[in-house]
Amino acid sequence: MEILAALEFPSIDNLVKWPGTFNKIAFIDVVAVVATFLLFWLGARKKSLVPRGIQNLAESSLDFINKGIIDQTIGHGGEPYIPYIATIFFFVFFGNIFEVIPGFAMPANARMANPAFMGILTLVFFVAVGVKHHGLKYFTGVMFPPGVPKPLYALVTPIEVLSTFIVRPFSLAVRLFANMLAGHILLVTFAVLTIALIEGGILAIISPLPFVMLVGLTGFEIMVSFLQAYVFAILAAVYIGGALHPEH
Repeated sequence: MEILAALEFPSIDNLVKWPGTFNKIAFIDVVAVVATFLLFWLGARKKSLVPRGIQNLAESSLDFINKGIIDQTIGHGGEPYIPYIATIFFFVFFGNIFEVIPGFAMPANARMANPAFMGILTLVFFVAVGVKHHGLKYFTGVMFPPGVPKPLYALVTPIEVLSTFIVRPFSLAVRLFANMLAGHILLVTFAVLTIALIEGGILAIISPLPFVMLVGLTGFEIMVSFLQAYVFAILAAVYIGGALHPEH
């Protein structure tokens, strides 16, 4: 019990705060941007009838975005928005996957700044789509949805405005941030526990238990990194589709 009491775990500040202006999180963001750019630039640089290597990866990725997200959410007229959804998906994924890369062990999206920026950017994007295709009627359509009895607009209009322009970007950001931060804390907890037990004398005999959990959670977080990128992209596409086809 004395050995367990002596175990020290890093504070939450050590997990989510990074000193300096250009720190590890900023570096991961740069790498995520560059990786996303290179994926599609290299994939489009040399085109062949039978795609291979990076071209095959890029084309397969766009096909997945188109059929798995755009067609299912936006439908007709959704092709022009593939670049935005694809960029969002891969930027989020590359930022997430650094959680399981040795030497980094930190997802960029476990900092609220990243998800908040992308949430606000998506808000601006789908509002711009709505205004482009429907003019100022887009806002009246949001505030006064058809089919609602006029006396109920006093209740419905504030709810719709709050839901569309505040809750949507906020929920996008918080969902991504909370999931990646929770996974990061779990990995750090089991990693520190494994090391502490190995150095804890007789307690080293049970160190394989948290290590096995750490390996399992690492595999799980790889899946979560992909799923969170997919969820963020598909919700962004849903909001764009709602702005493009408000009648649906």
